[in-house]
Amino acid sequence: MNIGRKFAVAAAFAIALMGQASADEVLYGKTLVNTLYSDEGVAIRGYDPVAYFTEGKPVKGSKEHHFDYKGATWVFASAHNRDLFAAHPEKYEPAYGGYCAFGAGNGYLVKTEPEAFTIVDGKLYLNYNVDVSKKFNADLHGRIALAEKNWPELKAKVSH
Repeated sequence: MNIGRKFAVAAAFAIALMGQASADEVLYGKTLVNTLYSDEGVAIRGYDPVAYFTEGKPVKGSKEHHFDYKGATWVFASAHNRDLFAAHPEKYEPAYGGYCAFGAGNGYLVKTEPEAFTIVDGKLYLNYNVDVSKKFNADLHGRIALAEKNWPELKAKVSH
């Protein structure tokens, strides 16, 4: 077993022991954009990333209003939101491909829940669940710094 795989297994069990996620929810070898638990490669569980900014809450998107970006299909609550995203996806896409920001700070990729979000300095951060989001928010800048440090390596694992 190579070092990266050993680390992934150790991280999975550590997370499971912390009660934050089960070992099988720690993800490696997946896509750069979080398409887990959604149909046909739909990003961030089918929620509209623009609505987090415009409505301040998660809003389910519709396949009627979709846009393909970074190998995933993004869905939106309206054509207007789709057009906003298409014009500037980097403004609306969640950090770390929509994987858990707290998890990225700890060096692993984990699924997210739509209600567990934070917007900081114009950037959307998703987290595993509301409890994890509270931990993330307790030290926002420290957690973001850790995630930023780990993201290039995590990104490399899912990009090839």
